[in-house]
Amino acid sequence: MRQKLQTLKGFRDFLPKDMDIRNEVIKRLTTIFERYGFLPLQTPALEYQEILLGKYGPEAEKLMYLFEDPGARSVGLKYDLTVPLARVVASYPQLTKPFKRYQIQTVWRADKPQKGRYREITMCDIDTIGSSSPLSDAEILAIVSDSLSALDFEEFETKVNSREVLFWVMETSGVNKEKWLSVIQSLDKLDKKSKEEVQREISEKGLDNDTIKGIFKNLKGAKPNKYLNTVIDLANQMSEKSKLVFDPTLSRGLDYYTGPIFETIVKKPEIGSITGGGRYDNLIKNLGGVDSPAVGTSFGLDRIADVISELGLWENKNTSVTNVLVTIFNKDLADKSIQLATNLRQNGINTELYNSLDTKLDKQLKYADNKGIKYAVILGPEEVEADVYTLKNLYDKTQSKFSIQDLIEKIR
Repeated sequence: MRQKLQTLKGFRDFLPKDMDIRNEVIKRLTTIFERYGFLPLQTPALEYQEILLGKYGPEAEKLMYLFEDPGARSVGLKYDLTVPLARVVASYPQLTKPFKRYQIQTVWRADKPQKGRYREITMCDIDTIGSSSPLSDAEILAIVSDSLSALDFEEFETKVNSREVLFWVMETSGVNKEKWLSVIQSLDKLDKKSKEEVQREISEKGLDNDTIKGIFKNLKGAKPNKYLNTVIDLANQMSEKSKLVFDPTLSRGLDYYTGPIFETIVKKPEIGSITGGGRYDNLIKNLGGVDSPAVGTSFGLDRIADVISELGLWENKNTSVTNVLVTIFNKDLADKSIQLATNLRQNGINTELYNSLDTKLDKQLKYADNKGIKYAVILGPEEVEADVYTLKNLYDKTQSKFSIQDLIEKIR
């Protein structure tokens, strides 16, 4: 029987053009993260189930990949990067606090695949552990704004709220405390479902109509608390590009949040949130570590790359890892092209040498264009005689002749 040559639903192949965009996103995000003093961290793909379970809430746990490994150990693929981070902090109490880390790794969720929602996801996280200051929350929000601006995003806004505001809504509306988190998980679906659908779901959790009406009335009249107002003011001071909007319906579905929460959306395309996070002061203590306040956010690499591709944000930008293609005019001049490619590489320029001695020049240029390479160097008899190099810009279709040193500087 013939094999099915296809990926599992919710899992994707990334061809070189896709990887060019994804790697460029990571490069730009890493630059911003490190500019704010965050350091890299990596954790295993698998964790013991006891580490993962009981931290997110029952709805999230339904989406976990949990199984028994060949050694009969109960393990699971990590659902996010926050709980593994909390395990690290609980395991290594000697870490200097505040501990500021960024982490770019894959997580897995058995979600229903749809646009912008996959089962294998790459998250780019930043978190500060060991600080209860609103400066830490504000810094995360400033990084979100600076990072998205660095990615050339313009039409975005970051919604902010606080679990403390939502807890006030629950208490004021007369919701029993043991049902607060469950109701908040339903409110988290307001961006995906209608108000009536969410009200029906809350009703199925045992709340009467008057209580449900009270929840939505109190949500409408909710205001930022003192701590959240301070965070917003500080974030606006840290980044002039902040686009913060208070949204009392913002809930974030995971149970571990305790304070400010935030989520960034783009106006086009409709793809859901591209960043999301908040303060989670009890998670490390719940894992058996020292009581350490914490705040952070995640950037969804997959959605960000999808937006960049769909809107064509980088169509005229060089995201290819290759800076220049050195063409081979003919077999007699191949040694000159080889020398040039070697020279460019020794000067730190990512250079590809066309691997054929008899391919026509126009086909070589088309090859470079299809790969998204910005420059091609032509070295024919005229160039050799004049000791110059023709540099063709494949983006704007212009070309000029340069000496070797000027060529290097131009490509750089």
